[in-house]
Amino acid sequence: MLEFWSRFRVLILLTAVVIIAGAAVLSWIFFAPNTFAGESEKTIYVSKGQNFASIVDSLEASGMIRSRALFVFVAKIIGGTRHVRSGKYVFPSGISNADIVRWLRWGRGTVLISVTIREGLTSRAQAKLFARAVGIDSARYMGLVHDEMFVQSLGNDAPSLEGYLVPDTYRFPWQPDEKEIVEHQVRLFKEMYNDSLRSRAATLGWSTNQVLTMASIVEGEVVLGEERPIISGVYHNRLRKGMRLEADPTIQFILEDGPRRLLYSDLRRDSPYNTYLYAGLPPGPINNPGMASILAALYPEDNDYLYFVANGQGGHWFSKNYASHEKNVKKYRRVRSEYQLSAGPHVFGR
Repeated sequence: MLEFWSRFRVLILLTAVVIIAGAAVLSWIFFAPNTFAGESEKTIYVSKGQNFASIVDSLEASGMIRSRALFVFVAKIIGGTRHVRSGKYVFPSGISNADIVRWLRWGRGTVLISVTIREGLTSRAQAKLFARAVGIDSARYMGLVHDEMFVQSLGNDAPSLEGYLVPDTYRFPWQPDEKEIVEHQVRLFKEMYNDSLRSRAATLGWSTNQVLTMASIVEGEVVLGEERPIISGVYHNRLRKGMRLEADPTIQFILEDGPRRLLYSDLRRDSPYNTYLYAGLPPGPINNPGMASILAALYPEDNDYLYFVANGQGGHWFSKNYASHEKNVKKYRRVRSEYQLSAGPHVFGR
């Protein structure tokens, strides 16, 4: 009998040792820190619809987990192999397998990504920036920009959303919905384009679309900020006189391979946006202007200029008649020749 109890105590002791050892091993597998040699954190991107195996590939390749097999074991126990949220994740050194799984499952540790959209970019250029920065589908973004029903649903009486996609610094998660981005940009425009600006447009007899069209042309021309109202004044003067605007940025807008130096053949392209062929404003904006250019469009300088040409130093020479303009063109060509500079987008001035 004594021998039985002695063996029983040994068995209990061994069982306890096994349980404690097993618990210790499991605790190590689940909660031991994954340290990143020489780094305080590591970043991975999880895309929409990405399967768990490829996510583990990324974790393993970046050196974030000690053992692929042990990490997958933890994920299966916790139930994190089927529910993973997309996003840009920043994991700190020392994070455990269990926490990595939890973060992926609940989206904890995802960060917002800053995207700066500068003034004067076309919607196509914006789409490419958003695609690179936050992983959107640029084709879907562009589809929304030119979807007439969607444009009207946002309260815009315009052929597209070109011009209404406000330049700003945005913060989005990885792979946001393209529709949410466009809606957010248009919402910011409506907040920015306030009642006083609408009132000024009404005084001019212009629609919002016309204001943005003029502003986008000014934005496409200007390098020096102080020239915005001057250039706007030139275009307002030409409109009043029934002259064609002959604005090079409108030609750049219709080029498939632009922006580039314009050729004389480009000026003969048949498009309603070709202001060398058709008088008046084009049908809509040719880029997305900033507030400074919108203000210039609404409040042009009161001047008598009808022409301008680049001066080779970022600015322009302005003239009131064609004879003076021709002299400025010759000066510009001489400057360009002396400094061996390209004429950029200007084959000649207005």
